[in-house]
Amino acid sequence: MKNKIIIEKILKYIQKVLSYVEGADYDSFVKNTMLVEACVFNLGQIGELANKIDKGFETQHSQIPWRVLYGLRNKIVHDYEGVNLTLIWEILETDLSELNSQLQELYDKI
Repeated sequence: MKNKIIIEKILKYIQKVLSYVEGADYDSFVKNTMLVEACVFNLGQIGELANKIDKGFETQHSQIPWRVLYGLRNKIVHDYEGVNLTLIWEILETDLSELNSQLQELYDKI
């Protein structure tokens, strides 16, 4: 049950971010500091939650990049030089929708 609640929370963060960037392009994204900060914050939250998934569950569902999500969170939190916005945009553009689909499918099964 704990893992399902965590996945539900991650899905909510993903859906927030996807709604924030809907219709945006890279140039408008980087010019809007509030949008950048909102997206980066939510990605950090996703990573933090990914780290709370039970290790056995993580192993059973290795198709989800749990460690990558947590690694991104660490990069965001500890990168005192600034976050690479090109990388963040790439994640938002290409990876987040796929992660959303994978997690929704997993959520529906448990």
